[in-house]
Parts: sequence; structure tokens; C-alpha cells
Amino acid sequence: MDKFESLRAFTQVVDAGGFAAAARQMGLTRSAVNKLVMNLEDQLGVQLLHRTTRKVTPTNTGLAFYERCITILADLEEAELAVTRLHEEPKGTLRINAPMSFGTLHLAPLVADFLVQYPDLKIELALSDRIIDPIEEGFDITVRIAQPPVSPSLIVHELGEVPMVICASPSYLEKHGSPMHPQDLRNHACLHYGHIASTSYWQLTGPDGEHQAKINGPLCSNNGEVLRDAAIEGLGLTLLPKFIVGEDIKHKTLLPVLKDYRPPGMSICILYPVNRHLSAKIMLFTEFLGQRVRSTCV
Repeated sequence: MDKFESLRAFTQVVDAGGFAAAARQMGLTRSAVNKLVMNLEDQLGVQLLHRTTRKVTPTNTGLAFYERCITILADLEEAELAVTRLHEEPKGTLRINAPMSFGTLHLAPLVADFLVQYPDLKIELALSDRIIDPIEEGFDITVRIAQPPVSPSLIVHELGEVPMVICASPSYLEKHGSPMHPQDLRNHACLHYGHIASTSYWQLTGPDGEHQAKINGPLCSNNGEVLRDAAIEGLGLTLLPKFIVGEDIKHKTLLPVLKDYRPPGMSICILYPVNRHLSAKIMLFTEFLGQRVRSTCV
């Protein structure tokens, strides 16, 4: 027998104050409703209702169980409704947060393509390189390029690992030479992603193991395009995601160095609140972005 039907019968009896009224509201016979509740009590091994000839009231245990049942049935109804809506055209506004460089170089055209497919949807795209709290700031979807966060309030989808590249302009390498080993980086100007620190390092792994290479240089920034432009101008070496410098490497305005030494990759992640995991617009955009990003950025 369907346990959820028994839960519905029990809550309906409590709400209606009796079996006859509950049966009318459920479109069942009084005996059928009574049987559902009795089977539930047998399964639980407790008495849920006080029954008299005049009225039916919940026991203390029954009242506590009733409160839990209301929540369970409401969640079930919401889930059923959400799954049904997955097949509907998404509507409303989808608020997205993403890093600046990834947003301008790759996400913006993908958002435009998505809106063409779903014209009833509106998208609010906020680009920022600062780490935000998606729930506190009210974003439906957050795109991050970093190590996947661990949070009980967020669902994380990893779309893939972004290759990282150390590169410099031909003019810089002609003037200063190309590093052959991670330890050579201490003798080079290195354009660092992040904030000014007394000591910064690049992690590299090669045929002779792992290296933590100390770096220093004239510029650091929390924006990859700033570092790419500085590298093109010959200011130093930089370590950036391939989706930022790929075209420059292709056209030889930047040249990769230390090819035998691999920096740790970074994951492209989609984050959204756990209570939104059945939202049609979130599910559709997550699937769409995953397919497009895997084919172009990882």
C-alpha cells in the first residue's frame, strides 16, 4: 500500500476532525480512509489518533508526526510540480554571477544563444572577480573557476578542468631568455594573479617532481585580461587559463614556456542553492552551459 497515500489520509483526518469528512474530501469511502490510517499505525507501531463516537483527535505522538507529515507532503507536492515544469518553457528572470574575463570572453555569447532558444526568459548577468556568497546576494546560478567549494547549502556541478599556461611575449623572451626549469622563474618578471604579497609562488609538476617556484614581478591583478595585455606588452611571464590566452598563443603574440611543467588545473563550476535544484530555468541553463563549455574551454 502507498505510504504517501496513508500519510495523506492521516493528515486529512486530523485537518477534517473525522474520518467521514476526510473521506468526502479525498473521494474515498470512510472504511478506506480508516484502513489507510490503521495500516500506518501498524507500520509505525504507535497510536496516532484518539477515536471516539463524536470526534477524532491526534495523540501527542500523532500531533508531532502530523507536523512532520505536513512538511513531507508539501515537499513532495513541490517536487512533483517542479518536475512537471521542467518540460515547460522557462519564464521569469535568471540571475547569474560569473568571473569578469570568462564572462566577457565566453559566457556573454552563450547567454545570447540561450535567450534566443528561450525568448520568454530574462537574464541578469553580473560579472565580478570577487568571491561572493550566492545565497546572500540572491543569485540563481554562480559560475566559478577555482577549486570546487564544499557547502551544504549549495549544489556544485563541475564542468571540467581548465588548462593553465605559462606564457610570455616573443619580445620578452628574446630579451630575457626562456626559463628551462621552475627555479629559473626567480630570475624573471612574473605577472601574478591575485593581490600583492610579500611572497608568491607558482605550483608546477614536471618529470622531476613537484616544484613551488618563488615569483616576483611588476604587476599583479585579480583580472586575467589585465595580465594577458601586460604580458603581450612584454612586461613579463604570466600564468593564466587557456581560455584567456588561447587565441594569443594561436597567433603567436604569446608563446608558452616550461611546457614540461604543468600547473594545477582549475575547475569550471556551476553553483546553485540546494532548494533550487528542480527549477526549470536553472536546470536548462546548467545543461546548456555544460555542453557548450566542455566543447570550447576544457
